[in-house]
Amino acid sequence: MARDRSPAELVGAAPDTAFEITFDGRPITALPGQSVAAALWAAGILAWRTTRSGGRPRGAFCGIGHCFDCLATVNGQPNRRACLVPAHPGDTVTTQEGHGHAELAV
Repeated sequence: MARDRSPAELVGAAPDTAFEITFDGRPITALPGQSVAAALWAAGILAWRTTRSGGRPRGAFCGIGHCFDCLATVNGQPNRRACLVPAHPGDTVTTQEGHGHAELAV
């Protein structure tokens, strides 16, 4: 009878140590190699942007960088596609409101 093994055990994977990023001040665990979007999804966070008109929540849609639904503010820089940005220890991710340039609004 075959022994039940996880995919990591089957391939002999030994992932590096998890690290922490923050999302709107909340600590989130991320793994080496994960995108910011993947780390947020793993933490149960499905939306991290609001639309310019209507303020509707958005998160990842395509997951491969073709659309712009996953825009987030990462380390103070707005309009970053979270599905393409690799997560790094200590990253600060905040919900992006609208176009991400509130300081330009008159």
